[in-house]
Amino acid sequence: MAVPKRKTSRSNTRHRRAAWKTTPIQLVPATTSSGEDVLVPRRLVRAVQRGLVDISGGSR
Repeated sequence: MAVPKRKTSRSNTRHRRAAWKTTPIQLVPATTSSGEDVLVPRRLVRAVQRGLVDISGGSR
């Protein structure tokens, strides 16, 4: 059965939000299909090597 959420105090809410920490994305070198060396996130290395991701750096 659903239970209503309890009200969180302002102090606790702000403390919880302040606890979030981010870390920069780790970049690894990858060679594009055109032979150019670039730094990309690890999860995109295969896509860059195959030419599936455009990493030209242009605006959207």
